Amino acid sequence: MTITFRSKLQAGAFPSGLIVDMDSAHIVEVTPQPDQTLRMTVSPAPTVELLKPPSARLQSIDIIRGIVMILMALDHVRVFAGVSAGGVTNAMFFTRWITHFCAPAFVFFAGTGAFFHGRKLGDLKHLSRFLVTRGLWLIVLEFTFLRFAWTFNGQVSGPLLGGIIWVIGICMVLMGGLIWLGPKKLGWLGLLILAGHNLLDPYIPGQLFPRLMAGEFSWASQFLYLGGPVWVQDQTPTIFILYSIVPWIGVMGAGYGFGLIMAMPRDKRRQYCLWIGISATALFVILRGFNLYGNPTPWQGTDQISGFLSFLKTNKYPASFQFLLMTLGPTIIALPFLDSVKGRVAGVCKMFGRVPLFFYLLHIPLIHLAAIVVSFLRNGEVSAWLFDNHPVWINSVPDGFAWGLSLLYATWVGVVILLYFPCKWFEDLKRRRKDWWLSYL
Repeated sequence: MTITFRSKLQAGAFPSGLIVDMDSAHIVEVTPQPDQTLRMTVSPAPTVELLKPPSARLQSIDIIRGIVMILMALDHVRVFAGVSAGGVTNAMFFTRWITHFCAPAFVFFAGTGAFFHGRKLGDLKHLSRFLVTRGLWLIVLEFTFLRFAWTFNGQVSGPLLGGIIWVIGICMVLMGGLIWLGPKKLGWLGLLILAGHNLLDPYIPGQLFPRLMAGEFSWASQFLYLGGPVWVQDQTPTIFILYSIVPWIGVMGAGYGFGLIMAMPRDKRRQYCLWIGISATALFVILRGFNLYGNPTPWQGTDQISGFLSFLKTNKYPASFQFLLMTLGPTIIALPFLDSVKGRVAGVCKMFGRVPLFFYLLHIPLIHLAAIVVSFLRNGEVSAWLFDNHPVWINSVPDGFAWGLSLLYATWVGVVILLYFPCKWFEDLKRRRKDWWLSYL
């Protein structure tokens, strides 16, 4: 639609250009004419969310990401310490349980980060290309550098790991196509996936699992949902799928849609975050408390302590709806309170949160090296167990090898302190330079 009207204009009094009307989602092109008229052409604004000018980084997301990275390091120290995931004491249980918040926040805010990166790039085509290429790069890193960092054995016969970096990578590749749905539709689709996949729970053990695993394309069902070791030949699986695509593609899609909320003015963003976070946490308590829906196994216990621990022990592989409510709910509640928090600790967390992949790539080999040093200092030799195919498909922990919690926590703190210096250097580098390759780290 074109509107032309007369006005007393002096030469150059009204600049031509584009005006984006965010409320009505239209582009208005203003063109002064020689005969003292203004011509305004109004047209719909495609992908209006990506046409908004980019805003400053949100401190709350950076701090949350930094906390997640620090807690993730704790869980990976536990792996090399030979401490079981379930734990044999309450302290060991909570050492593992607190790290459950890591993967959901990592994947969810990867989606939110993609939304804001799209605003920075300015169009969906460039965002789609970036997501596909970065996703493929993450998959390569998982199967090469990170495999060696986990094992230090150089073997090619052992199973590859389909871990958190792998699933973020493959979900980014899928997001390269899904973002064309728009943030709202993709956000709702993501919620549908992460909330609805547990509808399969009653059918998997007795019907679906045997049929899917007996078929020629059993590997596809494992990649998509079932997870576990994927066998091709001999006695060693080719890949161990720790994180299946569903529900994590739903978590990333929901995070992408959540970007619309994080782009709101601060007061409105605060209201939405509190409402969403409190609602998710309350829904977890109700669903879990009454064993209604959203987890393959109910909670139970013979006393208050065992019952409480069972209440918190939700399914992570694949992540159940209850697991995601339990972890993402409190995480989203925390966001408004971190908007303006200050102090040295907050600054360190924010710094780590700005370089999450760089942190991740460094922390696995550093923890592995620390475990080797500890093994030598404790026993006078390095245990061969440390060169198994960690973190899955490994031999039993040797007798007397498992660390106590005090040693585990001390090593974790030391690793985080050591990681501060290279991560601070890399954050400063990213602040000074805008080379394209920096966005891939």
